[in-house]
Amino acid sequence: MSLLLPTNLQQYPSSSSSFPSSTPLLSPPPSTAFIPRRRCLRLVTSCVSTVQSSVATNGSSPAPAPAAVVVERDQIRLGLPSKGRMAADAIDLLKDCQLFVKQVNPRQYVAQIPQLPNTEVWFQRPKDIVRKLLSGDLDLGIVGLDTLSEYGQENEDLIIVHEALNFGDCHLSIAIPNYGIFENINSLKELAQMPQWSEERPLRLATGFTYLGPKFMKENGIKHVVFSTADGALEAAPAMGIADAILDLVSSGTTLKENNLKEIEGGVVLESQAALVASRRALTERKGALNTVHEILERLEAHLKADGQFTVVANMRGNSAQEVAERVLSQPSLSGLQGPTISPVYCTQNGKVSVDYYAIVICVPKKALYESVKQLRAVGGSGVLVSPLTYIFDEDTPRWGQLLRNLGL
Repeated sequence: MSLLLPTNLQQYPSSSSSFPSSTPLLSPPPSTAFIPRRRCLRLVTSCVSTVQSSVATNGSSPAPAPAAVVVERDQIRLGLPSKGRMAADAIDLLKDCQLFVKQVNPRQYVAQIPQLPNTEVWFQRPKDIVRKLLSGDLDLGIVGLDTLSEYGQENEDLIIVHEALNFGDCHLSIAIPNYGIFENINSLKELAQMPQWSEERPLRLATGFTYLGPKFMKENGIKHVVFSTADGALEAAPAMGIADAILDLVSSGTTLKENNLKEIEGGVVLESQAALVASRRALTERKGALNTVHEILERLEAHLKADGQFTVVANMRGNSAQEVAERVLSQPSLSGLQGPTISPVYCTQNGKVSVDYYAIVICVPKKALYESVKQLRAVGGSGVLVSPLTYIFDEDTPRWGQLLRNLGL
């Protein structure tokens, strides 16, 4: 199966010959029945320059990226997004892990992390972080999985160290108009089976993901698709008549709804969030890189595991720790992560040291916090104290062992 890509400027003739006025593709707005030829020329040349370089029409794989070259230098380089919400969230996450990015001048592209004296921070566009990991100019980076997949193109030198940093959540999805010929189309299968699409009139999909888009369509056996890029917001492309559908990142879906677009079943290409990525060659060949990654990974896992967890402490009367434990464990929300931990509370009565109370310590997720407090009080708990957890250090870091196996170490 091959995807239909425009190869000459006759692919898109004037709209009067392609879309007869008697059978408009989209009902509203009326202006979509005509597409200026000048606009089409620009879209076709854009499509040729981007899509054909990513997916060959004969189904062959795209040309592999150049192999990374490990240049000798003393510093480990960590790439962070240079602007936007991803940049702020990445810096905040590192700060929560006690790794403070020290940038003397906000206009500078390089910074330091005092806690990692052998590491430099380089602020780059997300797609450039991926490219520079491949070229060997960066050793580590924080980027979205969507950017990694689009620009990394499954290159074996890119290795995911931590795939879920708990920010930048979104998904790459196909969206179509909720009116006109698409009004009753609700799945990818239905979209592919629409009789309108042919070699002469393919489904036009506007996207910035010119590697993942064609790859997804090919894997799903969908023919008669042509990809193009569009200036500005992609959500406007269908209404303007320059595309039938779009493939774009979606977080809340509000922007799609406000532009009369809808997602379809089976149309999600990729679930994405921020990830810590590394160059395989850097980890195996650059001195100190693996140790740096180990420290960053331990800090990340300890903080992320504790995120949203609370320590709950309460006093409870009882004859023994065993008897108190049985009462606590009779409640479904009170076992905690590995709990409960029960300790005697010593007091002095009539000059003698005795135990009348026991302290119960459990860790519970935020969503179960109030219910856990209610259940503790129901079995005799009092003086309940609640505090958020900052770090949970395990005996071993699970992703560290997985990384070493991936590296063959």
